[in-house]
Amino acid sequence: NLRMLIWSANEDHLRLLNEIADAYKAQNPQVSVTYEAVPYGEFPTTLTTQIAGGNAPDLTWLTETGSFDFIAAGAMFPLTETFRTTEGYELEDYAQASIDSWSQDGELYFYPFSTSPFAVFVNNDVVREANQKTPAELIAEGNWDWQHAVEIGSAVNGETGKHGIVFRDFDYTSWTRLAPLYTAWDVKLWSEDGKTCMMTSPEMVDAMSFLHDAIITQISRANLLPTGDNAFEWDLVPLPAGPIGEYGYVGAAGIGVLKASPHAQEAADFLAFFSNKENVTKLARYFPPTRSSVLTPEVLAASNPLLSVEQLTDVVIKGVTEGRSAAGHTNYEQIVQNVRASLDSLWVPDADVAQVLQATCDNLNPLLQR
Repeated sequence: NLRMLIWSANEDHLRLLNEIADAYKAQNPQVSVTYEAVPYGEFPTTLTTQIAGGNAPDLTWLTETGSFDFIAAGAMFPLTETFRTTEGYELEDYAQASIDSWSQDGELYFYPFSTSPFAVFVNNDVVREANQKTPAELIAEGNWDWQHAVEIGSAVNGETGKHGIVFRDFDYTSWTRLAPLYTAWDVKLWSEDGKTCMMTSPEMVDAMSFLHDAIITQISRANLLPTGDNAFEWDLVPLPAGPIGEYGYVGAAGIGVLKASPHAQEAADFLAFFSNKENVTKLARYFPPTRSSVLTPEVLAASNPLLSVEQLTDVVIKGVTEGRSAAGHTNYEQIVQNVRASLDSLWVPDADVAQVLQATCDNLNPLLQR
């Protein structure tokens, strides 16, 4: 009886996951798989508590940033041999960059489950109501960048009273949610060796100053796209260009097998089935893949009927193949909490951005150097 820890309780997600588990059981009657959904914010604590209590799940989802500590601690079961020896698996079908991201010393420890590009959903109705050009029109002119984006947002707010630009899930504490913006300035959070905070760089000061000037009336939590009578004409466009030009940013999640599982090899065998081409094609509806044979407009269009071929190509496929991901580090949760506390003084109108970032690095450097 295998148990996988996940952070989605979405009924459509669970229906598909259970369909894959049932198909595996039909071929392997001795193996059952259940999914345990834990809220995203509670996930790291729940996982580590279960491991410490001798009740480790057999498999778990983890973000790319969250995986560093588990790999470094030797807590994950190696997957390369299982995947390579599974008939028809074709490990080489996965983009090498995604394999490298989840590996250490040439050994793969996570299947790159979802590589989801960040993008901008646009309510064209309110943009036009504010007498602004839509992002699609600005893209055609070569003018879709962050400066134009905040100008549209400001106009929408002023003319309609509605939110202008909304950063999903940013509530002034989840600072990591801002990475899709500051990446436009080519920001590095820390040095290549991970020992020195680089948030005081001119690029970060410029990025956070830009955000600070825009944030007072424009940043909030977004609602999901409405349907039915409340529907509007919407569009999906790439992130606005920044000082470094066009760029992409992805949020990456992987699935791994815990070494503490009493059935680690059986769990790895199930994961090989879970991530074969047929199942990845099904999962692509919700979780953008890095399997090259699946990451095509034709395959994605079949499972994502709401998106056009152009949107799938320019936003999803280009985002997955070219987008950067978050900078990971050991002790990542401690780093997140430390930076959040340090940035508290940034979210006021008269904040000295450079001074706040200097204090952030002063507090963070001892932790990075451990």
